[in-house]
Amino acid sequence: MAMQIGSSGEEDELNSTINTTPLVDVMLVLLIIFLITIPVVRQTVPVQLPKERNVVTQTKPENVLISVNRDGDVYWGMEMVADNEKLVDKLKKVAVLVPQPEVHIRGDMEARYQAIGRVVFDAQRAGIRKIGFITEPPPRG
Repeated sequence: MAMQIGSSGEEDELNSTINTTPLVDVMLVLLIIFLITIPVVRQTVPVQLPKERNVVTQTKPENVLISVNRDGDVYWGMEMVADNEKLVDKLKKVAVLVPQPEVHIRGDMEARYQAIGRVVFDAQRAGIRKIGFITEPPPRG
């Protein structure tokens, strides 16, 4: 935008609009820079993720079934276990059997993860090597 000093005899109107061409140019350059640098920033460590599989659970009589209800109460079969130490003691007795039975955990959908995690931790403390989770298959349709 240029200003003219002096009078040429006629009045020039003042142009009060903003020239947006430089703004658009700068925005396009920034857009191109971001599009080029985003793939470089999104690098991850190469890992091979496990594939999903559905395996039918084979229920054996020696398997231990532990249930956790929505309130966090733990049941060994149909018998309620009062505290974690009693659960660990029961699991230690089972852990020495040959072959070692599997522990299957049935957790209520609305149970806190902490309650189910405590059961897994107790099984690890007792020396259980195989822990499985019993789930309900999704409805077909």
